[in-house]
Amino acid sequence: MSFCFGVSRARKSKSAKHTMDGQDSTDYCIFCDIARGATSTSILFSDEKVVAFPDINPSAFRHYLVIPVEHVPTVNSLEKKPEHYELVNHMLKVGEELLNRDAPNSVEHRFGFHQPPFNSINHLHLHCLALPFTPAWKQVKYTPLGRLGFIGANKVLEKLNPRPTLPS
Repeated sequence: MSFCFGVSRARKSKSAKHTMDGQDSTDYCIFCDIARGATSTSILFSDEKVVAFPDINPSAFRHYLVIPVEHVPTVNSLEKKPEHYELVNHMLKVGEELLNRDAPNSVEHRFGFHQPPFNSINHLHLHCLALPFTPAWKQVKYTPLGRLGFIGANKVLEKLNPRPTLPS
């Protein structure tokens, strides 16, 4: 069973959600509500695959989240399959387009995921940051730390790429 704990563990969604791994999740997920349009969250972009919105507690000049419409628990739930590679690639492209539109002159753009146990919500979400960090100390939270902590979106794409690399 896949779990996604949002603001309240006690609140249950009205119907089971089908996850990307084929399991049902009946636990409440704030990001699933946002993806369904069941909240007052300001949506920056949406299509049949993803939804993007501002982070409720921004850590940078611009800080957006891009989530899949379909419930995927964490970055560790992704597998080396074409559909997972395409999903993360699409999430990244949406994030890049939003930051290029809204923060074209920022110092740097950073894209990535927090890995369990450092993710705050168990629904896959790409952090899209237009630097500088606000306040500056928050950069620690978004610095890659190897197998733990934050992992860059391009690193995730390398791991998920289903096409075998040809030997040199």
